[in-house]
Amino acid sequence: MIENQTIENIKPSKPVSLESEYEECTFLNCNFLGVDLTNIDFYECVFSNCDLSMLKVNKSSFKNVKFDNCKMLGLNFDECNPFLLELEFDNCQLNYSSFHNLKLNNIKFVETSLVEVDFTQANLENALFDNCEMSGAVFENTIIERADFRSAYGYSFDPELNYIRGAKFGQSDVAGLLSKYQIEIL
Repeated sequence: MIENQTIENIKPSKPVSLESEYEECTFLNCNFLGVDLTNIDFYECVFSNCDLSMLKVNKSSFKNVKFDNCKMLGLNFDECNPFLLELEFDNCQLNYSSFHNLKLNNIKFVETSLVEVDFTQANLENALFDNCEMSGAVFENTIIERADFRSAYGYSFDPELNYIRGAKFGQSDVAGLLSKYQIEIL
């Protein structure tokens, strides 16, 4: 187990040798593009200015992990260990990623690109989508009760196929909830 360490500048050109557990570690300027993190556990860690695109996270644990200014294209978070899963994203690119069928109550997405992200059957109660681009994001049988979409933009989903009670939406983007009716809002 690695504890209370700052790990910097890991690049794919260098051999990547990772321990099985990291606790209270900070990863700075690392390039984990396509790296296999299967069965690795991260507890109270921070990833900052990292490229984690196409990362393999099968059975990995992320407990109270924050991602800050990270590129994370095509991640399948639905393959990681869901037990005590707790994530936060600030100024990240999560396009084409999947959170299918995960319980992510109180998750925070701040100034994060969520283009074509799959939230199908996820539990996103009390989630915050603060100034997030959400074009093509998929919500189906998703619990988004009391979620905050007030400053999110580009989303479009069917309220009849999701649980939206108490969710908050910005007036300028609420048209994305009515797109299935093919009506014109002026």
